[in-house]
Amino acid sequence: MSEWAKTYLGFGLVGIAIGAIAVVLQYLGNPPNMGLCFGCFMRDTAGGIGLHPAAPAQYVRPELVGAVLGALVAALVSGQWRARGGSAPLVRFVLGVFAMVGILVYLGCPWRAMLRLGAGDLNGLLGLAGVLAGASVAALMTRRCGVLDVKQEAASLTGFVFPAAMILLLVLVVLRVKFKPGAALYFSEQGPGSMRAHWMISLAAGLAVGVMAQRTKFCVVGALREAVVSRQFKLLVVVIGILAAACVGNLLTGRFQFGFTGMPLSHTVYLWSFLGMVLCGLAFSLGQGCPGRQLVLAGEGDSDAALFCVGMLFGAGICHNWALLSAPDTIADGLLTVGGPTAPAKIAVVTGIIVCVAVGLCGRQRSVEREAQKRT
Repeated sequence: MSEWAKTYLGFGLVGIAIGAIAVVLQYLGNPPNMGLCFGCFMRDTAGGIGLHPAAPAQYVRPELVGAVLGALVAALVSGQWRARGGSAPLVRFVLGVFAMVGILVYLGCPWRAMLRLGAGDLNGLLGLAGVLAGASVAALMTRRCGVLDVKQEAASLTGFVFPAAMILLLVLVVLRVKFKPGAALYFSEQGPGSMRAHWMISLAAGLAVGVMAQRTKFCVVGALREAVVSRQFKLLVVVIGILAAACVGNLLTGRFQFGFTGMPLSHTVYLWSFLGMVLCGLAFSLGQGCPGRQLVLAGEGDSDAALFCVGMLFGAGICHNWALLSAPDTIADGLLTVGGPTAPAKIAVVTGIIVCVAVGLCGRQRSVEREAQKRT
């Protein structure tokens, strides 16, 4: 019993620490309910390097760099770093693209769904329900979610490529490099991309979260799926800790707002919020983890996870250039104007769900074939 309590207590403390870090980042400048939204951060980073023209969402987020480097250090120290890859990389890239479609239709990744709920935004419940639904469908299709094929050992150099790219981006953003007048890097002057804590604080926060996420193997999607499908609750304790810390922190800083409407960077087209996160649950489960988990895996030497992240960056560019995203609700003169997804965004969500189901069914077939070969 003492070991059980110690283990669950440790996971709970990790959740509280992550939730507190998110609230502090919001207090020091990050957007409301977006202290740690790795999906939104990838969208901003894509804009910062010039993959999309949306001026309010252009800033290379140091939290991303910190998460990758924190995971890298933790994996090296613990002896868990291993260069690997070769598990359907192109499919994972496509999954990353569709995951970003779901994120930008809902207006947040699973991490932000938690933080929205922790700030009183009940749309967070809708987001987490969608993630759980998508992850559960993926679990039904594949005996072991996220395994598209068998990973293979790779040359050590390949495991350091993505962390090195992150370091390069950090250097460029700290020096505020402009390759030519009017060109990247871009730094938003208004909108969510202009809301940011000091880069050193953001980097330190990312490093801390990267270390904790690597040591606990934390994944929002995995936590929800394991609790319902496998009756394993350790990762769910981290989620509860994040929610508790975010709730207390937002109450203390006067940022707690309870309800569905009028929430920061949110919309109330509930069906498409839910379906967007169903797509996220499918894509992240099949791809082996939520955005934070993908960054951690990339830091551990997993080139497939790195390619998933690149797919998300590319997907953010496509979504903004092709209008495959939602607009937030706005309030002017006391009147609420409902936002929501564009028609092309709705088509993209449905297409993404179909593609993910096809990938899951193909993965299940491959798993059956491998087991049959083992028996013979």
